[in-house]
Amino acid sequence: MNETPLKVETIRHSPEDLSSFKSTLDQLDYRNELVLRFLDQNKVKVEKLSAVVGRGGPFKALESGTYRVNQKMLSDIKSGNVQADHPSNLGALIAHKIVSGTNVPAFIVDPVSVDEFIPEAKISGLPQIERKSLSHALNMKMVARKAAKRLEKRYEELNLIIVHLGSGISISSHLKGRMIDVNNANDMGPFSPQRAGALPVTGLAFLCFSGEYTQKEMIELLTKKAGLLAHLGTDSVEEVEKRIDQGDQKAKLIYDAMIYQIAKEIGATATTLEGKVDAIILTGGIANSERLTDSITQKVEFIASVMVFPGEDEMEALTLGALRGISGEEKPKEY
Repeated sequence: MNETPLKVETIRHSPEDLSSFKSTLDQLDYRNELVLRFLDQNKVKVEKLSAVVGRGGPFKALESGTYRVNQKMLSDIKSGNVQADHPSNLGALIAHKIVSGTNVPAFIVDPVSVDEFIPEAKISGLPQIERKSLSHALNMKMVARKAAKRLEKRYEELNLIIVHLGSGISISSHLKGRMIDVNNANDMGPFSPQRAGALPVTGLAFLCFSGEYTQKEMIELLTKKAGLLAHLGTDSVEEVEKRIDQGDQKAKLIYDAMIYQIAKEIGATATTLEGKVDAIILTGGIANSERLTDSITQKVEFIASVMVFPGEDEMEALTLGALRGISGEEKPKEY
């Protein structure tokens, strides 16, 4: 089956574009119209398509795979029965609206809520708080298959540590085709360009009750205004590297600290595989920085060889997942 894209276009939304919407769900018609306009401009008739596939969001815990968009999924999204409010929740709704009135199937692939945790991985130090599997599963599962192909083995035969390096950082362990543990980038792991990662918990408790922040402001601080942005006023790794080259010692310290924490988390993750690691894979947008990936590699290559798949190829991952579903290679799952 031909996997070469005929047309690729990225539609970006500025904060100003979205400022008039009160909620993420309110953006549905706006975003859907832009997709329909793209199809119309390129003379694509929906009824001639083999499938339409959208992003899968932080739904209920699900196994990895390709899922048909069904009424239960749509109902959960519309009623807010999801683990977090995120634009990826709109993917299934948009796919469904596009195929409405046709026989074309709509899918999602490896949603944010892929959960293949072993039981021990779910336990935290407080019974009131369970560790949740929310991650960059779509991209990580795809690069796992790419790495397996390069290693001339099946994904299901390998033990892998996969590190998604983006505005948030997910570090996951894959045991014979199952992602048995991963840090939720909003809650744990290393700090990143925008997120705080794991914090000293008593210090966090004092900050939460300091009176300086509302609950909403605190969540925004931890997940959108922390990390490199909080320390250096920028979330651009490229900008930070330029400052280091110009002699900025603070930028170097914070950059090195992020790398230190990433490497430390990779080392901890290796224990979930009992040290039997076939490869460590670095992926995501900031994996385009050779300086960053080389620095991480230097610290962790004693564990296993390091492979780099830079970028976030999530559109490709969606396409390949849908192709597996309609070709019979993989039986689509029901939500």
